[in-house]
Amino acid sequence: MVVDRSDPTSALTVTDAAPGVAGLQGEFARLGRRGRAALFGRALLGSKAFLVGAVIVVWWIFDAIFWRLFVPYEPTAVDPGATLAGPSRSHLFGTDDLGRDVFSRVLAGATSVLTVAPAATALGIAGGITVGLVTGYYRGIVDNVLMRLVDAALAFPLIIIAVLVLSVLGQSTWNVVVVIGIVFTPLVARTVRSAVLAEREHEYVAAAKLRGESGLYIMFAEILPNISGPIAVEATVRLGYAIFTAATLSFLGLGLQPPSPDWGLSVASGLAFLQIAPWMVLFPALALATLVVAVNLVADGLKQVVEE
Repeated sequence: MVVDRSDPTSALTVTDAAPGVAGLQGEFARLGRRGRAALFGRALLGSKAFLVGAVIVVWWIFDAIFWRLFVPYEPTAVDPGATLAGPSRSHLFGTDDLGRDVFSRVLAGATSVLTVAPAATALGIAGGITVGLVTGYYRGIVDNVLMRLVDAALAFPLIIIAVLVLSVLGQSTWNVVVVIGIVFTPLVARTVRSAVLAEREHEYVAAAKLRGESGLYIMFAEILPNISGPIAVEATVRLGYAIFTAATLSFLGLGLQPPSPDWGLSVASGLAFLQIAPWMVLFPALALATLVVAVNLVADGLKQVVEE
């Protein structure tokens, strides 16, 4: 990979067979912001895992927004004359115990998942960044107190904490978002703290201190942009967990309530008919699995680019 160093923001000229990620950090050190973005983008395009995952994720996002263009039936429409009908031309994925079209419900169910999970992930990332920056930068008693609280929170199974909190707060979409976000905050905080501990020893942090910059400025304006890579990877990983956690809470009856086409809720309602109508469980479960796997593929691609 050849870079025109006379212009640090110039486009990259690729002379090798593929835009790999080897030597990415070395190139970053010699490029301006636009050049870094171009190099990072080329490296991502060279990751098959990222591309496959991104295509699937984009499809589900598109479906979550425009599912009404594709569904042949209203997802909540009941048809007593077509209960537990198997897959056919009129009902591609069959029908459930109330005669509702499973295909329509699967497509519509993406909306709830892709509303709750990203919002919960954003909340967890914001809280984790704040705690991680403060503990990693200030160290000392602040670090000891906050990280002990983090360790205490991580000592309990996360799903158990979510169930207990939702049992107290009540069942609503935004309660689920808040609970998942709070549960994810300690996990994100540990990742951010580790990255901050490495960055705080660099010369640019010492230079900022000599200029008299405040700790708040150094954390958010100097250190945070330089740990954006690990944070992006962590956010993508947490998104996959958030999707699965939201579906699990719905499965347990603590998330969205009937007649919502939520995937977790659909799997739960289909378990009683698993032997005679397995499609009620199979297709929502497959939809959930494809989305979670796709998000993990995106995370793997990002991690590969960031670490090399």
